[in-house]
Amino acid sequence: MGAIILFDGVCNFCNGSVNFVIEHDKAGYFKFAPLQSEAGEKLAAEHGISRIETDSVILIEDGKAYTLSTAALRIARKLDGIWSAAYAGIIVPRPIRNLFYKLFAKNRYRFFGRTEACMMPTPDLRARFLG
Repeated sequence: MGAIILFDGVCNFCNGSVNFVIEHDKAGYFKFAPLQSEAGEKLAAEHGISRIETDSVILIEDGKAYTLSTAALRIARKLDGIWSAAYAGIIVPRPIRNLFYKLFAKNRYRFFGRTEACMMPTPDLRARFLG
């Protein structure tokens, strides 16, 4: 059983991150949905996650939702190669991790820009995206 990554579909950094995960997840463990999509909105609501407070990444794994730095680290843990070692960052206390995560997330559009529409997966990747 895999996990679902909900991401900000209009964020250039987030779209790049999804492409990075796809490239380093050869087993296809992760599926994806933009937060702005019907599937993304439904899953966030089902897990009681406010889109106002959490607008960058949500990981749904084993029936539980993870947000902020915990989501990012749990995603890294499942990636191929050296990237899984990033999970060691979980030892940093959550308030400290989340402080840095929120600071970056707040400025992601300024640093990387945004697009007008959610990314469209290529036909060979479409099965990894929730409709």
